[in-house]
Amino acid sequence: MSAPLVKVLHRLQELFQNMVSALETMILFPSFFRGFSHRRRKPFLGAHWRRRSLDDFADEVDTLFSAPLSTPKMIDMSNKIRAQIRDCLQNSPCCMLPSYTHALPSGSEKGTYLALDVGGSTFRVALIELSGRDQEMRIVRVSSSYIDNKVKLLEGTQFFDWMAGHIDTMLKDVGADYGRGKEPLSMGLSWSFPIDQTSVSSGLVIHMGKGFHCSNGTVGQELGQLLIDSCEKRNLNVEMAAIVNDSSATLLSRAYVDPKTRMSLILGTGTNMAIHFPVHEIGQSKFGVRPEDWFEYAKNVVINTEMSMFGGGVLPMTRWDDILNRTHLRPDYQPLEYMITGRYLGEIVRLIIVEAVETAGLFNGELPHSMREPYSFDTSIVAFLEEDSSISLASSAALLQKEHTFPSSPSVEDLRFLRRICQVTSRRAAAYLATGIHSMWCLRNEVEFPSSTTDLLSKESPEVTVIESDSSAKNVSIACDGTVINKYPGFRDTCQRYLDQLSAQSHPSSVSAIRLVPAHESAILGVAVAVAVAVAEKETR
Repeated sequence: MSAPLVKVLHRLQELFQNMVSALETMILFPSFFRGFSHRRRKPFLGAHWRRRSLDDFADEVDTLFSAPLSTPKMIDMSNKIRAQIRDCLQNSPCCMLPSYTHALPSGSEKGTYLALDVGGSTFRVALIELSGRDQEMRIVRVSSSYIDNKVKLLEGTQFFDWMAGHIDTMLKDVGADYGRGKEPLSMGLSWSFPIDQTSVSSGLVIHMGKGFHCSNGTVGQELGQLLIDSCEKRNLNVEMAAIVNDSSATLLSRAYVDPKTRMSLILGTGTNMAIHFPVHEIGQSKFGVRPEDWFEYAKNVVINTEMSMFGGGVLPMTRWDDILNRTHLRPDYQPLEYMITGRYLGEIVRLIIVEAVETAGLFNGELPHSMREPYSFDTSIVAFLEEDSSISLASSAALLQKEHTFPSSPSVEDLRFLRRICQVTSRRAAAYLATGIHSMWCLRNEVEFPSSTTDLLSKESPEVTVIESDSSAKNVSIACDGTVINKYPGFRDTCQRYLDQLSAQSHPSSVSAIRLVPAHESAILGVAVAVAVAVAEKETR
């Protein structure tokens, strides 16, 4: 083949690649091109055309993400979210769901209990010893088992038999008679799947999802009894004392050691909050069918807030948030979650990268093929990039090359751009989380201390709730668990700073009104506390 012909073919190939690149950008960012078509008439030249510098683009991203984060604007958003929460407290079947857990620990509960934690990929069994608030909770023994696809395919009682086998093995390893004595060993279960809960210790199985076949043939059966029956096959003498979800377990684990704990937060792949809240402020229909005497002794109850569902129409979205939302399997379903959790932070950054490659010459205008796939830019990479404070950013370059194949190594300018984008994305996430927490805290103050609040008109925020009197009862600790809130570099501290600003504005006389506290091992420790509280309550009734 002649050299001129080869040259022509290469040129045609380059032109074709540019056309594909241009079409992809037009599909991803149609609003940008609608405006661009009216401003310029020059032909688009694909990846080799640069409209602006990386610094200019970074400035725009920073402005879009930071503009809503002034304290007055966040207070206004908090008030609007609080109105959403208040409405859902009355009749929503999806969020602000009261559990059966009404009593918080006194800190005097003692005993040794079996704690079970069933997640989407892991089953943990632990023997927990509680010795009172002044003594550290002790994990006597814990075992963890991976729930692989083979286990997920176990149908009906086979899955509970599998659980019982691991319970039996762990208890044998302890080398004592736990679970084999005359008195039954009290146990609790953190069940990361929906159930139709009928009491603090019982609930009916409903379809599990997440690839599990356990609910086949067991839908409508009592969850606790299914597990007890499987344990009895192994001559284990156990009784189910409490069934809780992960956010409730997190709250209880910290409330045992810190009496100011009234809320909990899970922030990892997803997010949720639990709050201890007055029963009389919740719509009667939310409780379903419960014994009448339950309302006689349950003055407060732990609520599963499903906080991820709030913030729609309130929290400002950028064009990248809009793309993520529109292409999601469930658009608008969890507005807050889509902007703050580990599942989505990396995807937001990836969408910004795609536009930066096409319009600002990031990576010399060449996007790695692997990065074209949605959710291919993991949030762990975002965290690593943000934490790299070196001048050369060599570690960040090495990580990117490991995770994605680049024609040439990213430049220092590219890496600085990425680090800045990661910083503004996580900062906004921490601020939006703080706004959601603040709205929940203000609602609690509103119903618990109605005589101490007043609404003041503000030019920038028409409904700023100000707490007039200082009361230590309004200061709360929030138990925190999850990889983002506890392990993403600086995330919890940033969220705490925003909370301090918001509470200082709405609660001027308070110091450290809302405190974020890590709750390590909260799933199994919280289950043990739930059991201890249930056992103590049963004995006093």
